[in-house]
Amino acid sequence: MCAMMTVNENEQEKVLRLIGNLAQDLSINIDYYLEKSTRAVKNNMSDEAATEILIKNALENIDEASPAWTFLASRLYLQTLYKKAANNRDYDAGLKYGSFYELVKLLTDEGIYSAHIMDKYSEEEINYFAGKIEPERDFLFDYLGLYTLATRYLATDHDKNIYELPQERWMIIAMYLMQDEDKSKRSSLVEEAYWALSNLYMTVATPTLNNAGKSHGQLSSCFIDTVDDSLQSIYDSNTDIAKLSKNGGGIGVYMGKIRSRGSSIKGFKGMSSGVVPWIKQLNNTAVSVDQLGTRKGAIAIYLDVWHADIEAFLDLKLNNGDERMRAHDIFTGVCLPDYFMEQVENRGDWYLFDPHEVRQVMGYSLEDFYDEEKGSGSWREKYEACVQSELLSKKKVPAIDIMKRIMKSQLESGTPFMFYRDEVNRTNNNNQSGMIYCSNLCTEITQNQSPSEFLEEFVEQENTIVKKYKTGDYVVCNLSSINLGKAVPDQVLERLIQIQVRMLDNVIEINTLPIKQAQLTNQKYRAIGLGTFGWHHLLALENIKWESEEAVDYADDLYEKIAYLTIKKSMELSKEKGSYPAFEGSQWQTGEYFTNKNYDSTKWSELQKDVTEHGIRNGYLMAVAPNSSTAIIAGSTASIDPIFKSFYNEEKKDFKIPKTAPDLDHKTYDIYRRSAYIVDQRWSVRQNAARQKHIDQSISFNFYVPHTIRASVLLNLHLQAWKEGLKTTYYVRSTSNDIEECEWCES
Repeated sequence: MCAMMTVNENEQEKVLRLIGNLAQDLSINIDYYLEKSTRAVKNNMSDEAATEILIKNALENIDEASPAWTFLASRLYLQTLYKKAANNRDYDAGLKYGSFYELVKLLTDEGIYSAHIMDKYSEEEINYFAGKIEPERDFLFDYLGLYTLATRYLATDHDKNIYELPQERWMIIAMYLMQDEDKSKRSSLVEEAYWALSNLYMTVATPTLNNAGKSHGQLSSCFIDTVDDSLQSIYDSNTDIAKLSKNGGGIGVYMGKIRSRGSSIKGFKGMSSGVVPWIKQLNNTAVSVDQLGTRKGAIAIYLDVWHADIEAFLDLKLNNGDERMRAHDIFTGVCLPDYFMEQVENRGDWYLFDPHEVRQVMGYSLEDFYDEEKGSGSWREKYEACVQSELLSKKKVPAIDIMKRIMKSQLESGTPFMFYRDEVNRTNNNNQSGMIYCSNLCTEITQNQSPSEFLEEFVEQENTIVKKYKTGDYVVCNLSSINLGKAVPDQVLERLIQIQVRMLDNVIEINTLPIKQAQLTNQKYRAIGLGTFGWHHLLALENIKWESEEAVDYADDLYEKIAYLTIKKSMELSKEKGSYPAFEGSQWQTGEYFTNKNYDSTKWSELQKDVTEHGIRNGYLMAVAPNSSTAIIAGSTASIDPIFKSFYNEEKKDFKIPKTAPDLDHKTYDIYRRSAYIVDQRWSVRQNAARQKHIDQSISFNFYVPHTIRASVLLNLHLQAWKEGLKTTYYVRSTSNDIEECEWCES
């Protein structure tokens, strides 16, 4: 590491020495930069002000031909972080990192760190881990990544003063997640977790990154609630959602069980106002209960495409019409059976029903079924029975008209998200014990759901009222992602996934959730979501074109390998710690999981045998999240998406920072040139279908289209996604027509 500026030097001399040290291994020409910077830095200037000028000048030089300037800016910013931490913690700034034990003790005493760290680890152990910290790994950050980590995630005191440094954040997370491991191997597990994090081979989800080791907040990313058709359930759900939103969770809500507008209430016909007023209520919750003052709550609401309120639901986010029927701050998702997509393709009719009336007249809930086979099954049989019933009121509409409303809303607002319910439930690892009605806020989670049932309220003793519930499955997402752009080239997947699955499993054990039923569901299925980001980055490094069979085949092979390693590690954890409680009868236990995916090679057959014999620790294993923030920190591309541009400015409310595609040079430029709004989206669907075969949950998959796209083209994309076995699609991201037109939009 380089020496920092010292106070007894001339300012210009300090600048020359500092830049010379920081830039020595970077591919940049610093001559003009030095000349400009030494002119701007004055002798009476503070070190912080001088460094800000140096950073600004470095950022101005970033472009497609000179991306390495971001690392000079990052290294300059590090000097400021080091100095502030040294001043606040009272140690010599030349050391870069001060006493780790003193940091832990200080922030524990201040109530910033959880007391668990000091309780679980001795001073000797903490000092041992301090010796394992590698300060030079700070140089792996580009400027935007370091700035994002420093301003949002590093632990500060109550006045927002810098205390914790980047490598200390990684070590704290590692220690916190391994706190309850067997002491005979705990230290080595902490070191492995630190290795994975500090080399940016993986990231943990934003709540874990922010809250692990701290005294507040929870570690899970998002939740899914199922609302029953009762006033009690609706208001209980709103209260639970408010609690989760306050604690930083994104929330998916299934409202398909709620009766439609005009339905009866206690036998009185035409009394129900339908789902829209309750959705507006949740919209207000999202706005008024923010996430620790940093951002408003985020709620996605899902409704079945056969629900009688679906047309009003699809208009919720439009910018025109009756504002009393709009909810602009929630996100919408529509649950689609195969039969609907078939009727769209065949230009057939579609029928809308009131779910309450279906229950009353038919004696079953239509949403509780799905088609067990492609083209046939229980759901369409029940649906056809509803169509034929003369006792049921119904509305007939052309299926294509519903689809047009879906696409109109998508092009105007990006939503609704698409949830292909039959495919999801056919491939549900735990279909023996539940049903999946919808996905989460980011469409990558598919796990069993059910509403909690209010049983009774009674007075237990004087001044004590008890409410009794039968708990439902309240879905919890515990996420972490592999940085493909680093882990694959460095050939560390096997070592990485070994520690990553354990880290995720430990999140389940140590997390404190504000909703009791979520805590119980978390323990019942022990669900995790190991995902990936940096796909476009990896393709660039491997010189594989996005629009190619090679990219599709590579996705197939790579995600099969990731799936194998993930399942194998969860099985090994089951040997060590026991299977998840709902394992019996699951597709893991019966072997259906493996046969359904045609995993019949020798190594897969052996793994299937091991899972049947020893169980598996986690009932759900893999999910690919959007990863936009954590990908920025790790200096890679988001999720499985193509980049927007090879050079752009990342803009937030507090900054505008130039950014290039990772590892951009003459070798990778051609791969990056085909960016999000240029690439043929049909190839993106094919890639995603290849990886979806190996991901047991789902994938946050965006469509990128110009706003001038013809309806027939967008429709064909949706039909292709459904036919090729995608479980969900996320946003339809459209843009203005000032971009280069791509061939597939013109076809």
